[in-house]
Amino acid sequence: MAGDLRALFGSNSRELNSQETFTNREAQWGAISGTLTEHLAHIAAPGFDVQDLEAPRHNVLVFHGVGGIGKTTLSRKLETALTDAAQRPAQWGEPAWPASPRLLPVRADLARSAGTDIEQLVLTLRLALARHVGRGLPAFDIALRRYWDTVHPGEPLEEYLRRRGLAAMAGEALPGQIKGAVGEAAQQLALPGMVGSAAGQVAAALVTALRQRHEKARALAGCLRLADLLEAEPDVEALSFYPHLLAWEIARLPAKHAVVPVVLLDGFEDVGDRTHRDLERLVQRVVWLLPNALFVITGRSRLQWADPALQGQLDYTGPAAWPGLAPASSPLLPAARTPAPAAGPRQLLIGDFSPEDCEDYLAHRLTSGGQPLIPAPLRAVIARRSHGLPLYLDLSALRFLEIRRTRPPAADDFEADFPALVARTLQDLTGDERHVLRAVSLLDAFDLPLATAAAGMNHDAPALRLLERPFVHEDPAALWPYHLHALVRSTLRGADDRTDDRWSDQDWQRAADRAHTALGIQWASAGAGAGGRSLLVGCLRQGLRLARDHRLDLGWLADAAWAYVADSIWEPLAPPVSADPVRQATAGGSPGAAVLETPADALVETLSTLAARQREHRTRTADRLTRVLDSRLLPEDLTDLARYYRAKAHRDLGRTGASRRGMQKVAAGTTRLAPAARRGLAHLARLDADFPTALATAQSLGWAGRQHRVLGDLWWVHAEMEEAAAAYEAARTDAEQHAVAGERATSQAQLAFVHAFTDPEQADDDLQLADQFLAGLDLRATALTTRIAALVRDAGTGGQEFLDRASVLDAEVHTSGVRAASTTLALALCFHHAVLDDGDALDTAIRDLDQLTRDRDYAYYTDIAAFMADRNLPHPSPARWLDGDQAVRARWRNLVTTRQHRVLGGR
Repeated sequence: MAGDLRALFGSNSRELNSQETFTNREAQWGAISGTLTEHLAHIAAPGFDVQDLEAPRHNVLVFHGVGGIGKTTLSRKLETALTDAAQRPAQWGEPAWPASPRLLPVRADLARSAGTDIEQLVLTLRLALARHVGRGLPAFDIALRRYWDTVHPGEPLEEYLRRRGLAAMAGEALPGQIKGAVGEAAQQLALPGMVGSAAGQVAAALVTALRQRHEKARALAGCLRLADLLEAEPDVEALSFYPHLLAWEIARLPAKHAVVPVVLLDGFEDVGDRTHRDLERLVQRVVWLLPNALFVITGRSRLQWADPALQGQLDYTGPAAWPGLAPASSPLLPAARTPAPAAGPRQLLIGDFSPEDCEDYLAHRLTSGGQPLIPAPLRAVIARRSHGLPLYLDLSALRFLEIRRTRPPAADDFEADFPALVARTLQDLTGDERHVLRAVSLLDAFDLPLATAAAGMNHDAPALRLLERPFVHEDPAALWPYHLHALVRSTLRGADDRTDDRWSDQDWQRAADRAHTALGIQWASAGAGAGGRSLLVGCLRQGLRLARDHRLDLGWLADAAWAYVADSIWEPLAPPVSADPVRQATAGGSPGAAVLETPADALVETLSTLAARQREHRTRTADRLTRVLDSRLLPEDLTDLARYYRAKAHRDLGRTGASRRGMQKVAAGTTRLAPAARRGLAHLARLDADFPTALATAQSLGWAGRQHRVLGDLWWVHAEMEEAAAAYEAARTDAEQHAVAGERATSQAQLAFVHAFTDPEQADDDLQLADQFLAGLDLRATALTTRIAALVRDAGTGGQEFLDRASVLDAEVHTSGVRAASTTLALALCFHHAVLDDGDALDTAIRDLDQLTRDRDYAYYTDIAAFMADRNLPHPSPARWLDGDQAVRARWRNLVTTRQHRVLGGR
């Protein structure tokens, strides 16, 4: 209602209609419906006894969620829907519970601002019964009257009820009912009129009669603990036990007056904290002693009542006492004495609105002339920005009205965060919890040690308490199991924080440095064990963003970058674009170009480029790495990383000269990529058909230079397929021994390729294994190799279907910009036509291959195509074959004729 009044008084327009909008929440209603149905069946069962103080309790349903998610609105709507069926949203459907006994919704606001204490809560329960039952409840009323006369001497109950705003809830009827109950008891006990008007004297006489089992006390004799409660000192502690008397009175109501209270306790986060649970202990006692009432509790946090560690702070704790509140996997949960709840878990997180619900909320929140006041495009922007948080939607509606006074609101007006969300999020956190919350807002995800380290604390308690908050989401299967609600996180980082303990820029910088260091420690301590690669990638993603956004030194990121490159897996690494508008404005180059101002910027761009090259054209790769090198921001070894992969991109693009210059510069140095650069020079020599030089270089490369794979590349172009296969097998073995998954997959793909020429059945097995090795890796060139190998395996068969496959693959190869794949695919087509002895098709295929290679690298591929068909070479390449062109010709021709015999034999 407050939001409606703020909107109403925010505009002069009398056509403006503002209403508190309730959207959907069908899941929550389903939980209420199921729990109520089960509760009614439970209390109607023959074995149920309200005076059984040991039976587990199933009379609690908890809805918890971040501030602003709509818990109070849900609580109010439930009260309305349970009071009047006509007010129930149509989408909720008809209730599943029986019409009798009647439900009695009772709502109590436990928020600190409402000032509700245990006395007011107990009176609220009794007032609700006074209004709907319309009769005295002697056992409870006598105890309450005795308490009132002792604790509030001389203060009429009617005056108290008026002062506390409770008079509307049958405030006039209750005192009369209490007076009548006390008078009736005095009459039954045959007390004189003057004595009978004093509740203390009536209570004393009633205790005596109960102890002596006097006939005069027969009506109340069934309440086993009434005498004990009447003898106890009438203070607040005793008052918290009186609901036991209320439960007994409700249970013995005649059928026409029978009711089942549904007690809605809202704002439960203000009942207590993790240290002071005095009020929570009293409220819990009320819940326990009223097992025939259903309590629907809404608050920011889960109830901890099922935690055995709270024994001593609360009266009733542990999973045996509260089975529905315990985690499903709790090892402490024994077989209950009564059936466990069937309606599902009793602690439910209230989730965010769906995008459709957000739009619906905004469409109905402000209307004019029956039409939504906020235009549809603007509603979509606000809904996207809200991440489903109702409070954000409500604040946006008010901002819309405020801006509308002077001009039409625009989408940019809703890109800013609301400081009110910060205050709402922080209001019930301790100082240490707020400190941890701000620290973890720097992280995409975190665990307990990371949260504690980022906050700079030497104890875990504040972080542990924070993890219980509803704005901290948990994904047990994730690398780090916890993450903040997206809107809460962005608001903490982006909104104008006006709280008393707000952080300075230096505080944020120090926290970022602590978080960055902690990530490095986690990665370094994990080593290469299980999950090591996932942790490396996760730490890099978070560490790169922290270093970039807060201009931190690279530190451990340099070693982590080399570890990332070494495996040749290339998971995407790019963190989100910096939210700093100044940095965005200074970005140079093409649209969307990264800002390069710090070493962290340059490293982010380098690693992002290496990962993206599996999906981007190699021209884009070369251009991005050129920007990095031109920035001169990286240290020497990481500069060589960018230079080496730019040289590889140049090679893939056919820019042999530029590639050779880059490789030579890296090979001449002492950085970690010097052996790889020498391998690159061997490849370049092979592309130029300088095979003796390529062989001499390859033989000195060792594992670091991937010697066996380079030799395999050299042997297969000479049609020495057995030697090539042996080399690739050795390369795969080396990769397995060094646990380099990318190199293993590449070697296996090449092995499948050479077997595809000589042994199609073996190639089948090799390709299956290559696909297994490629699972989870992002190696575009290697994946293309496997598909070319599959075509070679099927050469001479397939007819038009073969050509269609080749055409589709050719389009993908062209998109990749990988020149080696283009030429190899063209050579595979020549092999296919040579096997079929289709001269015209082979002529066309050779011409296409010649167009790809003439006066460029791979020119000798046209020689190989001619060798396959045993044709003369009108324009031989300058290839320097290791054992002469005739020997190579004979071997390639033999591969074709062998395949022809295989194809003919299979027909």
